[in-house]
Amino acid sequence: MDSSKRCLGAIFVASFYFSASLAFFPAHHEGESAHPVEHGPKLGLSPGFYRSTCPRADEIVVSVLKKAIAKEPRIAASLLRLLFHDCFVQGCDASVLLDDSKAVASEKNALPNKNSIRGFEVIDKIKAALEEACPHTVSCADTIALAARGSTVLSGGPYWELPLGRRDSKTAYMKLANKNLPPPNATLHRLVKFFGRQRLDKTDLVALSGSHTIGMARCVSFKQRLYNQHRDNKPDMTLEKRFYHKLASVCPRTGGDNNITPLDFASPPKFDNSYYKLIVEGRGLLNSDQVLWTGKDPEIAHLVKSYAENESLFFEHYVNSIIKMGNTNPLLGSDGEIRMNCRRVNHVR
Repeated sequence: MDSSKRCLGAIFVASFYFSASLAFFPAHHEGESAHPVEHGPKLGLSPGFYRSTCPRADEIVVSVLKKAIAKEPRIAASLLRLLFHDCFVQGCDASVLLDDSKAVASEKNALPNKNSIRGFEVIDKIKAALEEACPHTVSCADTIALAARGSTVLSGGPYWELPLGRRDSKTAYMKLANKNLPPPNATLHRLVKFFGRQRLDKTDLVALSGSHTIGMARCVSFKQRLYNQHRDNKPDMTLEKRFYHKLASVCPRTGGDNNITPLDFASPPKFDNSYYKLIVEGRGLLNSDQVLWTGKDPEIAHLVKSYAENESLFFEHYVNSIIKMGNTNPLLGSDGEIRMNCRRVNHVR
């Protein structure tokens, strides 16, 4: 059975109930990327990159994912989020996976990531299985991308032909991690700016925000909306009243910062278009979710409404946008390396 049929079949493994870690947007700083961002077809980046060198790569990834998700359902969104946190920081090069060392200041310790991003142990298991089957062949950057697609499909979301052939960074970029990841309280203007740095447009912003159809967020990410939205000790008036009271019962004014609630409470386990329906109803969880509808940008609001009404359109645009994001600044050819252990560069023992 070829990989596309295998993964399409995996769509039906959507009976798991998914929740996941904090949304992929927690950060505190703005800044410009140090290097230009590139997109588009690249020599050596193609869906068939491992066809002869590791033909069972995707099958191996999905096999590990199924076990991990069965054990801890929230891991699906955590792994999808890893792709965003990798690609938004100097490109999709697995720099986010590197641990601290004498030569590396890990991105895991950046403000948007510390005590937040997760799923590293699952990536380790996937990489170990790939190394056993195809030693020194599949990069950690491609491992993240394959895990993100597999997690999406296993949640009931769309399948896409995934360009492969990325290589791994030999360093991390903690300062850029602090600068380039949008915060959960971002205004629409700032969101457009953050995505624009990656050469992602408004359609990409709205479509990729749909990743929040699965996942959980900590109270600290949206408490400001409940109690002090404009630093006036008042709630965000765009919150639907019953939704406000529901959130306030989970997140008190003081304490409870690490309590979690679904980003999409209508269908937390399923990758679908209910995220957009909730936004239209005033029940988007994060400020960065709700402003897609209330931010007074007609083009963006139209996209939200269109996705709320047409799940197939959302899936189509999501696939286009996540492929585009996944093509951000890949290391190719002799650049970078293929890490044996995703947590450290090869020369570190």
